[in-house]
Amino acid sequence: MAGMYGLGRVMNVIPIAAGAAFKFRGASAVTFVCTGNDTFTLTASATFGGSYATPGNIITRKQTCTATNGTAAWAETTQSASNAVTIASGTVVFGVLTSQIADPLAYLKVSVGASGLVMAILHDLTVQRKPANLEILGA
Repeated sequence: MAGMYGLGRVMNVIPIAAGAAFKFRGASAVTFVCTGNDTFTLTASATFGGSYATPGNIITRKQTCTATNGTAAWAETTQSASNAVTIASGTVVFGVLTSQIADPLAYLKVSVGASGLVMAILHDLTVQRKPANLEILGA
């Protein structure tokens, strides 16, 4: 069976996204992969350099894993509606649907309380492009 590469077709990636603002409107969802004993707080803004504030308490579902190297199973968990996720160790993944963020907000940022790591994966791109022609998100 033949495969297809995903970058540019179905996803774009920001490998070091902690505290970095980026445009998210070109995808139907963003998945954040976070590691470290930390709190990860989602904020949004209408402009890249604008004022970032909570987009509302939209995070209720998350997946956790006690390992960061693929050696443990994922667990589906829920939390009280919030714009933040906290973990003591391992990995946490949470998603934000573009439809959950009110217009005109077009930029997201996940800030960390200490030294947590964040990767943002934008998926279900609305326009497919060659990787070299993907929109620069952090500007």
